[in-house]
Amino acid sequence: MAILERFGDIIKANINVLLEKMEDPEKMIDQYLEDMMKDLAEVKQSTAEVMAEETRTKRLVDQNEAEVAKYNEFAKKALMAGNEADARTFINKKQELENVGAGLMTAYAAAHENAIKMRQMHDKLTADIETLKTRRQVIKSKVKVAKTQETLNEATQATKKIAGAKSAFERMEDKASRMLDEANAMAELNMEPIDEAKALEEKYASMGNASVDDELNKLKEELGL
Repeated sequence: MAILERFGDIIKANINVLLEKMEDPEKMIDQYLEDMMKDLAEVKQSTAEVMAEETRTKRLVDQNEAEVAKYNEFAKKALMAGNEADARTFINKKQELENVGAGLMTAYAAAHENAIKMRQMHDKLTADIETLKTRRQVIKSKVKVAKTQETLNEATQATKKIAGAKSAFERMEDKASRMLDEANAMAELNMEPIDEAKALEEKYASMGNASVDDELNKLKEELGL
């Protein structure tokens, strides 16, 4: 029976450890729950079949034991009646039934063991499914909160990057201002110094020269005009 081959995996499965290992619990928990429901349906069907086989083999064992007991009583009665040959016949039949009974007991033991395993799987799967159903909404809520927090973290990082870029621009602007100030200062230093004496010389030199109008008026006086 295929489901019995998975007995160890199902019984050993730790639902809590499994949930912790899920990379995307929100998606995987639904898929895992669906898979477990399919397993449970198969286990229920197989359990019913195994229990029916257990009941059938137990009935055959009981019938065989009753037949063995019956022929044992017949053998006793034959001996009491002084008919040893008949007693021997009954004993031979009894031994044949006992041999058959040994095989039936083996079959019953196997069916009984399988039934126990199937019940264990059924109970384990049922408990795990109930655990998943109970925790599913909690897990999904936590995942949503976690994703929201991740979004906020990303937004915070983006804000920090923007602030960093703004700070860098401010530093660049300050540097440009310093460069401009330095250039203006250098230009001022490179200008030739003003010769104050030269400026005064030009001022006073112009004071000794008559204007054109003055000279024209003087000529008019000489000519009597």
